[in-house]
Amino acid sequence: MTDEALKADGWAAVETTGFLNLIGPLWERSVDGNHEYAILASDKHHNRRNRVQGGVLMTLADRASGMIARLVSGRPTLATVQMDVHFIDAGQIGELLIAKPRVVRVTHTLIFTTAEVVADGRVVATASGVFKILKDNS
Repeated sequence: MTDEALKADGWAAVETTGFLNLIGPLWERSVDGNHEYAILASDKHHNRRNRVQGGVLMTLADRASGMIARLVSGRPTLATVQMDVHFIDAGQIGELLIAKPRVVRVTHTLIFTTAEVVADGRVVATASGVFKILKDNS
């Protein structure tokens, strides 16, 4: 899948810095009002079995969950305080890994999320996260 094919499918590249630059690019789109985030699995994402490294799936779930938490809550500065990930199936090199996050609940100090990571129509991971709303950029 090429960048042009992703763009034709409604995906736009997300501006990223730091660690995400190493595993990205990260893509985003909205489908029926639901935000989705994706990474195209390439050779740099492989583990010893030539499947997608679990840390890539965890990073995608964390970033997607954090992005949707910020979007829904309107709070710009959050920190992940817990992320539980369950690996369901192996992601394959060449597949588009799509995270489908949602906010479950927002309190005064915490945001609870869930996310599903899918590839080629099958669930490869699920995640639930808790994000702390920070008062500043600390």
